[in-house]
Amino acid sequence: MVLLPLLFLVLNAGHAGWHDVFRLLFRRLTRVLLVNTVELAVGVAAGAAVLGTTAAWVIERTNVPFRTAWAVAIVLPVAIPDFVVGYAWHSVAPAVRSFGGALLVMTLALYPLVYLPVAAALRRADPSEEEVARSLGLGPVKTFLRVTLRQIRPAITGGCLVVCLALLAEYGAFEIVGFQTFTTTIFGQLNGFDAAGASGLSLVLVLIGMIVLAGEAGMNTRGRISRVGGGAPRRGVRRRLPTKQKLAATGVLALIAAAGLGMPVGTLAYWMVSSHATTLPGSSVWGALGHSAGYSAVAGLLATLLALPVALLVIRHRAAGSVVLERSTYLVQSLPGLVIALALVYFATNFAHRLYQTSTLLVVAYTILFFPLALICVKASVAQAPRRLEEVARSLGERPLGALVRVTLPLVAPGLAAAFCLVFLSAVTELTATLLLVPTGVQTLATQFWAYQTNAAYGAAAPYAAVMVALAAVPSYILTMWFDRHPAEATR
Repeated sequence: MVLLPLLFLVLNAGHAGWHDVFRLLFRRLTRVLLVNTVELAVGVAAGAAVLGTTAAWVIERTNVPFRTAWAVAIVLPVAIPDFVVGYAWHSVAPAVRSFGGALLVMTLALYPLVYLPVAAALRRADPSEEEVARSLGLGPVKTFLRVTLRQIRPAITGGCLVVCLALLAEYGAFEIVGFQTFTTTIFGQLNGFDAAGASGLSLVLVLIGMIVLAGEAGMNTRGRISRVGGGAPRRGVRRRLPTKQKLAATGVLALIAAAGLGMPVGTLAYWMVSSHATTLPGSSVWGALGHSAGYSAVAGLLATLLALPVALLVIRHRAAGSVVLERSTYLVQSLPGLVIALALVYFATNFAHRLYQTSTLLVVAYTILFFPLALICVKASVAQAPRRLEEVARSLGERPLGALVRVTLPLVAPGLAAAFCLVFLSAVTELTATLLLVPTGVQTLATQFWAYQTNAAYGAAAPYAAVMVALAAVPSYILTMWFDRHPAEATR
């Protein structure tokens, strides 16, 4: 199911003619888009890595005051859709455009995707290695670079992987700031019925996604980072900062939170009290809220249930085939939601007519789009569940299904809840697939916001954005609490 969009692209390209597709791929526009995308991906990944890692280290390894409040403030920007961040900056500062605007908006929108895994990795890291380094004469900076950074490298590269894949598929924010990427060009070509060009450019995105996945996998196979000492894991002692350094660390967190959270929320508040005049027909915010929450909840449940067997296969029966199966599901993250929506429309009109223009098709699209996010959470939770407990259950006469229900599922329940929250959060704020697949006469928060924003009715669009942020803030907080657990709590 997850690979249906790739099959659609291959079929569509073959129907349009591979000769025409290759001719379009080697034109000057493709080279420009490739340079734009690669430069932006490198810049945003680097910026997100710096912001996310800095915030995580300050919160987890120092005695900065109000640590929990800062952790929530740093994570909450993940609840704000990328296109809302672009709307916030561009509506009050029209000069935020082109490459600089895209770099600013996407870095501030995506850095929590690096902060969350890095903060969790710092909490799980063995403090004895840093203590040994300090006892051998290394200063704080050298200890971080030579020991701590090596321990959290997989978390940083994993977060950057998700950032890059999310960046490849983003459309709304780039359209608002006027920066041309593969996604904006694909959207324009599909609107202009250029199937060959759109399919070719989409396949280039898939290729870039494969390169990113291969690079991230290669970086995480070098060196050992696991803990091998005896005894239970323990938390590291937070470093007591002098007053001046503590004020500087607090200032850094305040600056990150102000840019990532304060600016979008402040802009929404400004437009909420401004004029809501618009020539477009009105729509109920509560009706749109009900549709968004309902579709997203079903998709979150479905994606989480489907991710469980894949995670069990990869963790419990790891082999080359299972790894390829797991990694292939991440490719869909590099595709625009519009391409996935068109793939489902194609298969529905040809093989399942009753699904066309129904909410079922939209829920399936959400499930495909965000299945990789669910798999990340479920796989992490399955990896932390001790296999020996299942073996004990089997030795006492429990059948495999009974051991799964009575032992494994309670152990991985926090990961299942986190997966549901992450998919729900992402689906609530999804735009491009929703624009195409939402049933006739139905409005969601994202589609109604986009309709008003496109017509520069910023005041009318603000309530829908505010409700989106409020709705997404709940699963964001739950995700923060899940990542905030200590390893000793992982199996409770």
